[in-house]
Amino acid sequence: MIGVFRKTGRLFHPGSKRTVIVPLDHGMSEGMLPGLDDVGSLVEGLAQTPVQGIVLHKGMAMSHLSAIGLSQNLIVHLSAGTRHGIPPYARTIVGSVAEALRLGADMVSVQAHIGNDMEERMLADLGAVIDEAHSLGVPVLAMIYARGGQIVNETDPSLVAHCIRLGAEMGADIIKVAYSGHHPSFRRAVAACPVPVVISGGPKNSDARGFLRTLEEALDTGIAGVCVGRNVFQSEDPFKMLHEICRLVHHEE
Repeated sequence: MIGVFRKTGRLFHPGSKRTVIVPLDHGMSEGMLPGLDDVGSLVEGLAQTPVQGIVLHKGMAMSHLSAIGLSQNLIVHLSAGTRHGIPPYARTIVGSVAEALRLGADMVSVQAHIGNDMEERMLADLGAVIDEAHSLGVPVLAMIYARGGQIVNETDPSLVAHCIRLGAEMGADIIKVAYSGHHPSFRRAVAACPVPVVISGGPKNSDARGFLRTLEEALDTGIAGVCVGRNVFQSEDPFKMLHEICRLVHHEE
């Protein structure tokens, strides 16, 4: 497990001990999502920023490997599913840890949703990937959300706290969840988690200042960073927004 610990540690800024990750994997589930028309240019631009990690599916990783900054971590996403599928929240494994390693990945990620008829399969997939990855010294980022037919409110504080605990119980190295917005319960769940927790950016927020205020509030709960996609690449100026996010996360001026 020494390799897992070393690689996980590289994902965090040496000063702030936090991380900023930019997921660019949305094209698999959403198709031609606005802002992702030119992934290559985004990856090239990110190489000039203090971002610690980039999440890509294997095809885009293969196409844009040379543009990824040498100081940045490549996280290959192994889960897939589209909004056209039935049910649309289902995710399945479409790649292997060995395949990700051949692409030069520093980490892999898997997405699982609780509170639906496909929960059992997605949790089994997550467990299998964690076992395979750890046997090869590769850390796993688990993206866990409450999403499906039995879920009324995806950011219900008790459900989000359950997602955090689930990731810890499964043996993930980093856990990505939605921010519930309920500071006390979220802080308690993060404090009880033995591994770093990062939050997603969620849907595009038309109020950029409001979005940054929410991130600032979430950072006060003890999270280890953020994993923000649409609120970066769908911004009017993606790299200006990213600078603002990095300033908050890493305490930079």
